[in-house]
Parts: sequence; structure tokens; C-alpha cells
Amino acid sequence: MKVKIAQLQHSCSKDTEENHKKVLEFIEEAGSKGANIVCTQELYKTQYFCQVEDWDNFKYAEVIDENNQTIKDLSKLAEKYQLVIIASLFERRAKGVYHNTAVVIDTNGKLIGKYRKMHIPDDPHFYEKFYFTEGDLGYQVFKTRYGNIGVLICWDQWFPEATRLTALKGADMIFYPTAIGWLPEEKEEFGKSQYNAWETVQRGHSVANGCFVITTNRVGFENSPDGNSGIEFWGQSFITNTYGEILNKASVNREEILLTEVDLREIEETRKVWPFFRDRRVCSYDDLTKKWLD
Repeated sequence: MKVKIAQLQHSCSKDTEENHKKVLEFIEEAGSKGANIVCTQELYKTQYFCQVEDWDNFKYAEVIDENNQTIKDLSKLAEKYQLVIIASLFERRAKGVYHNTAVVIDTNGKLIGKYRKMHIPDDPHFYEKFYFTEGDLGYQVFKTRYGNIGVLICWDQWFPEATRLTALKGADMIFYPTAIGWLPEEKEEFGKSQYNAWETVQRGHSVANGCFVITTNRVGFENSPDGNSGIEFWGQSFITNTYGEILNKASVNREEILLTEVDLREIEETRKVWPFFRDRRVCSYDDLTKKWLD
């Protein structure tokens, strides 16, 4: 089966409604161009507020269910254009409990599930542990009209265990809504290496698991509210095939809809040639459940 995937790469303003409207317009355009699956970037409705620890930013969180207006807006377009939509949102689960969450909406406009980010970073300018509780829904696969979709989020993309478990559950495609970029003071010395590592590890996920990997990143420079150097998001959303080859890549600094057609039949053909799942020695992997081996 051939599937056309749209990745929505854009900058974000301080106006959440403006960002949401922009994404709805992008989805309309992607749908009119024949897209089957649309994926947003991480936390698409806001600027990346995790640059600082500020209790005021919890105001951006929203309860995620069928009664939520954001979900209603996305569901309407999913049904109108017969799309599967993957959208990354800031979830308010309960008083004091929040998640970095991606929702999946099927072509009938129904919210079929959500994934809560499992790996939460805590680095300079990326203070996510202040805001997000670790996910408790596990690694999931959503069966949709256009194939079996796995969803992971940003920091998850560095962990091969997360991709493997998602693939083992039957994912044909693994989507990574993302917000990653350069710190200005590091870019000259480390920027090229940082980007290459990010791209390489995800290409490796495609190879090791014989599946398509789709990573959607944001672009633009966002100032840090506390006067620090800010983040230059490096864009370059991309999609890889089952051999880890880059099929399509967006620019480093422009807003765009990256449209790519993939053939899901390639998955079985690749796995016949490289039968990594067949040859796994699961009896030897028990130590992976330990934090460290002394």
C-alpha cells in the first residue's frame, strides 16, 4: 500500500491561537494535495516554553478528550480530507499532573488514542522534567486506515529500546514530533556534530527495525524568557526508508509542508533480506532491564 505523508514544519509565535490556526491551514493544504497522514511538530501550539522553569507556563496545558476544542478542530479536518492526524499537545491530566502527549485521530475524525512521552530530558534550555510527568501508557501502535502507526516524541528518538518495542508491536511507521535545535554558544563548535548524531541515530532505527521513520521538527529562533541565549531550531524534518536512506528532507530555516509517498510493501521485503527480528536472541537480553551493569 502506498501512503502519502505530510510533515508540518513551522515556527511558533507567542500566540497559541495563531499557531493553531496556522497548523489547521497547513492541514487543509496537505489534505488538498492528497496527503493520507499528517504529523505536527512537538508542542505545535506554543513556543518551546521549556527553556525556563516557570509555573505560569502550565496555563498552556489542556485536557485531551473528544470535548476539547483543539481535538474537535483537528477531527473535523481529519474527517473532511480522510486523514490520519498525529498532533503533539501539552496535556493536563489532573491537578498537578501534566504530560507531553501526542494524539492520533483517524480518518473518521475519531480520537483513537494518545502516547505520552516516556523519556523526559532535563538539560540547559530543555527543562522538561519541571513540566512533564513520564508517560505511563507504554509504547503503542495505532491501527489506522493507512497502516500501523507508532508514535514517540523528541527525546525518545535517542533510545533504541523505545523504537524496538514500538516496532515489535507492529509499527510500519514511527513518527517523532520534535523540537530540537542549536544553542547559539555551542553551534560553531558542536553544531554539525550534534545534527549529524541526531540524524544518524534515527536512520539507524529504520535499519535495525525495517520500518519508516518520520521526524517533524520546528524552525526559527526563539528567545529565552530569562534573557539567556535562546534556541535556533534546526528544522530539517526528514523521512527515512527501511534501509535508513533519507527519502525527503525539509530546509533548515523555512516553514513548509514536506510531502512524501512511501510504499509499505517495502517493509516485508526488507525484513526478508535482513531478518533481524528472526535472529534476535531474546534469552540473552535480560540485563537490558537493569539501569547499569557493574
